[in-house]
Amino acid sequence: MKGIESILDNNRKWVKTMRASDPDFFNRLANGQKPRYLFIGCSDSRVPGSAITGTGPGEMFTHRNIANMVVNTDFNLLSVLQYAVEVLGVQDIMVVGHYGCGGVAAAASNKQYGLIDNWLTNIRDVIRVHETELLRISDEDARLRRLVELNVVEQVRNLAKTSIIQNARKRKNPPRLHGLVYDIKEGLLKDLQVEDDLIQELEHIYGTKTDAEHAQDEHEQYAERVLEEQVDKRLTDEIAAAIKPANQKVKVEK
Repeated sequence: MKGIESILDNNRKWVKTMRASDPDFFNRLANGQKPRYLFIGCSDSRVPGSAITGTGPGEMFTHRNIANMVVNTDFNLLSVLQYAVEVLGVQDIMVVGHYGCGGVAAAASNKQYGLIDNWLTNIRDVIRVHETELLRISDEDARLRRLVELNVVEQVRNLAKTSIIQNARKRKNPPRLHGLVYDIKEGLLKDLQVEDDLIQELEHIYGTKTDAEHAQDEHEQYAERVLEEQVDKRLTDEIAAAIKPANQKVKVEK
């Protein structure tokens, strides 16, 4: 078959199979989506998100780009993230990298590739932050594999830096953040166990508050000042009341 004819043919076969096993399948999908997961992965064609996670239509919201990056100026990613968190209410957000990533390998080289070099700068920032660890790995393949992992860790951290995730964490049942790496040779996903501690340790730098939260802080600070003034006045009055009889006694004795 030429062009996309094979795609269309496969689609018709898939529809026939799905309707045979579940006649109401497409009607349910048409009623809306409530995915549990947000998958942020690489655009690499060897990493099909639904296939490697065993999820079906309607179960996983998806965003993909070169090297599974979370960049704070990428309005495409941020729009997906906000919709997934604030509208769809996803429970788990996964940044999924993969060994053998061409974007990571390109960032580790000193070769120019054109427009994409601006995007790869974000991965080179990961190299800069973890340069000491990476220089200790003499084997190039092992070093690139470790860089893939470190890149995923840093992208999970970048997620936590966004106001979208920060605000979600102030509400009940915020989404959990995960960092995974897919091994193309083995077909397995590896959980990097990105701990919350690694994210929360940056709170004092990247933490932000809404206007309402600042107003609440100011209100609480005002309430504390008023309470302190009341306590100070009460103590002053009590001290004065205790001293007064003593002064009167001294005067009488004189």
